[in-house]
Amino acid sequence: MNTILLAIILIPIIEIYLLIKIGSQIGAITTILLIFTTAIVGVYYAKYEGLNTLKSGFLQLSKNETPAYEVISGAAIAFAALLLIIPGFATDVLGFLLIFPLTRKLIFSNLSKKFNHKKKSNNDFIDGEYEDIEDDHDRKI
Repeated sequence: MNTILLAIILIPIIEIYLLIKIGSQIGAITTILLIFTTAIVGVYYAKYEGLNTLKSGFLQLSKNETPAYEVISGAAIAFAALLLIIPGFATDVLGFLLIFPLTRKLIFSNLSKKFNHKKKSNNDFIDGEYEDIEDDHDRKI
């Protein structure tokens, strides 16, 4: 089964289950207020972290360095803000994990180790020289 389709089906089921379980423990009004609070606080913190990442990216550019981490970090912060806007506790936890710089670095380092391990050396190239020869007979009028 496709991973994206599975996620589209499972995430709402997990969210509904958690909303019912937590709502039965702390009450419906408190659950709703908690969802709105996490969304508001999360979006403001995402804005703060996004501006810090943008500032760091411009600093990297002024040093003539590639802001690769800042670009990936900015995308992760935007995705985290989206997760925080979606009502639910599982998406909020994942969103906050992506927003905090320490956990974001840990996640990125684990992912980079996973992808760098699979990287093969690419020595499949042919080195050669060419000479451009212009022939008057090959030209068409």
